[in-house]
Amino acid sequence: MTAASWYHRDISRVVAEDLLAKAGKDGCFLVRDSESVSGAYALCLLFQRHVHTYRILPDEEGLLSVQTIQGIQAKCFRTLTDLIGAYQQPNNGLVIPLLYPVNRAREPVEEDSDGEDGRASHPPSLVPHSGIIAGSTSGPASDFMGFMADYLSHHLQLDLEALRNGNLQLRHLSTALVTACRGLHSEIDFTLAGLETLAKVFDPPASPRSPVREQGLLASDPDLELLLSKIATVNHLLSSLEKKVLKTLQETVIKHKLALPSMAAVHPPAAKPMAVQSFEVKVGKTQRASLTVDVESGTMAITKRGCSSPEETISQDKILQLIKYQSMQSKVRLVYDRDQHRSLTRDFIFQNARKREAFCQLLQLMKIQHSNLDEPDLISVYVGTWNMGSAPPPRSMASWLTSRGLGQTQDETTAGIPHDIYVIGTQENSLGDREWVEFLRASLKTLMSIDFRVVALQCLWSIKIVVLVKPEHERRISHVNTSSVKTGIANTLGNKGAVGVSFLFNGTSFGFVNCHLASGSEKTHRRNQNYSDILRSLVLGDRRLSSFDLTLRFTHLFWFGDLNYRLDMEVQDILAHVNKKEFEALLAVDQLTLEREKNKVFLRFSEGDISFPPTYRYERGSRDSYVWQKFKTTGVRINVPSWCDRILWKSHPETHMLCNSYGCTDDIVTSDHSPVFATFEVGVTSQFVPRKVPGSSPESLACIEWDSVEVIVKTASRSKCYIEFHSYCLEESQRSGENSSQSSDIPGFLKLSWSAKQLPVLSPILSDLEYLLDQHLLLSIKGMDSCESYGECCIAMRSMVGSLAQQFETFLFHRGEETGSMRGWMKVRVPKDRRSTRERLYEWISFETDETESDFPTLSKPALRAVRSRPLSLPDAAGSYTNPAYFIFEGVPNTWAQCPRLPEPPYSQASDRQADRYLDHSPCRRLQSLTGAQACSSSKEQLQRSPHYSVPETISCGHQLSPSQIGRHKRPKSAILTRHPQTSGDCSLTALHMAWCLSDVDTEPHKRGSCLDPSQPEGRKNLLRHTRSALEPPPQSCWEGAGSQRDTRRLNRAREKYH
Repeated sequence: MTAASWYHRDISRVVAEDLLAKAGKDGCFLVRDSESVSGAYALCLLFQRHVHTYRILPDEEGLLSVQTIQGIQAKCFRTLTDLIGAYQQPNNGLVIPLLYPVNRAREPVEEDSDGEDGRASHPPSLVPHSGIIAGSTSGPASDFMGFMADYLSHHLQLDLEALRNGNLQLRHLSTALVTACRGLHSEIDFTLAGLETLAKVFDPPASPRSPVREQGLLASDPDLELLLSKIATVNHLLSSLEKKVLKTLQETVIKHKLALPSMAAVHPPAAKPMAVQSFEVKVGKTQRASLTVDVESGTMAITKRGCSSPEETISQDKILQLIKYQSMQSKVRLVYDRDQHRSLTRDFIFQNARKREAFCQLLQLMKIQHSNLDEPDLISVYVGTWNMGSAPPPRSMASWLTSRGLGQTQDETTAGIPHDIYVIGTQENSLGDREWVEFLRASLKTLMSIDFRVVALQCLWSIKIVVLVKPEHERRISHVNTSSVKTGIANTLGNKGAVGVSFLFNGTSFGFVNCHLASGSEKTHRRNQNYSDILRSLVLGDRRLSSFDLTLRFTHLFWFGDLNYRLDMEVQDILAHVNKKEFEALLAVDQLTLEREKNKVFLRFSEGDISFPPTYRYERGSRDSYVWQKFKTTGVRINVPSWCDRILWKSHPETHMLCNSYGCTDDIVTSDHSPVFATFEVGVTSQFVPRKVPGSSPESLACIEWDSVEVIVKTASRSKCYIEFHSYCLEESQRSGENSSQSSDIPGFLKLSWSAKQLPVLSPILSDLEYLLDQHLLLSIKGMDSCESYGECCIAMRSMVGSLAQQFETFLFHRGEETGSMRGWMKVRVPKDRRSTRERLYEWISFETDETESDFPTLSKPALRAVRSRPLSLPDAAGSYTNPAYFIFEGVPNTWAQCPRLPEPPYSQASDRQADRYLDHSPCRRLQSLTGAQACSSSKEQLQRSPHYSVPETISCGHQLSPSQIGRHKRPKSAILTRHPQTSGDCSLTALHMAWCLSDVDTEPHKRGSCLDPSQPEGRKNLLRHTRSALEPPPQSCWEGAGSQRDTRRLNRAREKYH
């Protein structure tokens, strides 16, 4: 591989197209690594504003050639430089010769500070030396790092040129290693002598002095072969020494008939039984009562104040439903069986929301413990992250491991309940790997009386991740993978980077990433790049899904660590807001929040509510004050208090994920960072076993059928594409034919369509509805010419089941970026005799968004089902389209009328605070207005431009679309262009202007009377954003849609309408 400037290594397709677009000349080209074939390259060439991609493949002899159609002889070249040189000549089969190379930007090598309080991390912290790095103190480690840095900056290019000329000996690397390892000889000689002496004690007839040792004494100049030989001898002695000692001790015991003292079997302490917990509640308007929950016996008792005996005792199997009120966070409604024909409801108001959550968790735990299921439906996951600051941990980490401190924390009644999985991520951890794992296990055993099992440990220098599970879950864990990525200086040092672990819990895939990103308030872009590098390079999950975006490979992905994003505000202002606990004002200037809103990082991830103070940078030994000044020889460095330590997650659509706590400790003070924790309630699936033997006739088998698929991708290519289908429910991946139609009339976008003829009928391996409801399909849009992905997405099959086609719509992702949108019609047909299913354990708890004062003393059995709100496993009923810029392909009339406000359907239980925060950082957030807007036009034909898609009144945010009336095909609702009341003339936009107006992120106020009413309680933001571009927007015009209203009055109206 040459180091030519037009070779951009592993940049993505999107970045390559952006670089060519900026160059703007026909004949501009660059070469990047292929994303589909290892060891291959992609030649990207700009011609007439479109990017043409040619794949360069190596043959068995290593010769390179541009892939051609069958029957055409390919030209082979020894090096990539020779190939590019040949194709710079005309008439070589390309659309245009390679004329103008687009050179890669040379990023300056800069120091990445480690341990911002001046303490060294592991390995030792680095300071400038010879323009790069060196150890802060003299010694073998620091010298070695200095030599290696010098080689990387000065001599690597020389070896690269020698390799290009056919010289396979890396002479400069060899010289650097010999020089750097000079000090090892004396250390090894000393260690080797001691080991040989110890070996002789247990091996009397040992051979004479090792020849390696003699050679070492005679050698005056260090030599790599001699060093390797010495290391091999040390390795042999160390591996054999333990066996020799054990054998000698055994022979001694037998020879002298010594009896070892009998060791009484030490049994681990039994798990602590759950204590009976009581809660003081208000029943009705004035009456007080006490709720007693006995998890072990499986009962709940209601005792009125002043009474000695319970008024009523309810067993766990009689409890039918628990409804949490959203408008009153401390209120819950209990629905239970009184007898076979009657159900009762009781409303209870707790002292606060935390007490209510503790009560619900105890009832949930009681249900789980007394269920007859062989495999769990629901598990709890603990995730913790802590930058330890290269200091040893305190003796007790109880507050961290039990989620107590500041923020959304566990109540004392549930803090001692052990979680099923513990995932601990640390940065700047100076402890040894084994020492740290044993310390964690001992801490949990002391707190929970459970001997947790180690699933995985992965380390990168001082960045560590440990996964521990309960002993009973050990057999349920499989397919464990670990990986690490360096993102330090030149991506070669592990002082910054990430470690990851992935595994299957029965049928549910989990991924965990612990990272330490670049530090410094001004390095936001570099942190974003660190995230992209980790996303691209971390090797986790099923290898068959390696072509998919990392965030799509797992049912649940957790990403946490010292992300190092800072607050863009003056220190004194930050401190004032912290003292007043005005965290919302600080979150408005939080770099991570801002970058997520711009879709730069963590696209479609979620984060819990931050209600705790910034976790960095505290004075060690206290949590009373922040230390924001650091005095260096170059001046004073300011480290503003910030939420550097974060925990985020992303789950497949229509899965159950609930964050129960998110906070930090306030009593662990050994580091300048506070430990952060989060706990989750996660729905899992088991390895399904069908109750009936699968039939062989077509009528007895389930199938997945597609009516049509439409894709719009952000690309300058005009390539034909196909769709690749992956799922655990399929025996192998399937692919469609090439798209039946396409258009690229809008610069920067490509619209592709497939009809049913080009789409395969997919056959799941099992036909049971209970199995299919938990399955997901992963789709990848790939080019016919390069087989490289233009975007991937995930579709939940849960809402696609039925005899009629259901509409879906979702984003396309690739390497962490939004690359387009997909929508279409599909159905999952299930045989009649396979449609039995069961309620999951997590579905009996639901949410009620509308507060009603009426009480229902009795309910019949059928009426009970009508009261149930949507379970957490289902998506939010209120939804939106994806990027509205894609609807420029639907056609836009020259003039539009302002539309009246339309009523909205009631919100589902998923519209809780957590979902609200999720939407705040979601690309869908700015588009919610589009779903409630009806396009107004004088012509009925205008509303039927797209005969294949019907848009319902409620659309899932980024998930499936469920049409309100299947069979009625109408044009999708799009944004509405409103004339300015004081402006005459044509206010229409060209399609290019429309894409410009709607494709990026910004905020601007909207006017009263528009469809986006400024009386909204959430910040009064205009949800339609505008790009920053050289193009000037049309004057006096704006894009508006119907905004979502969340006040109680609107919800009451909507409830009356739809119920």
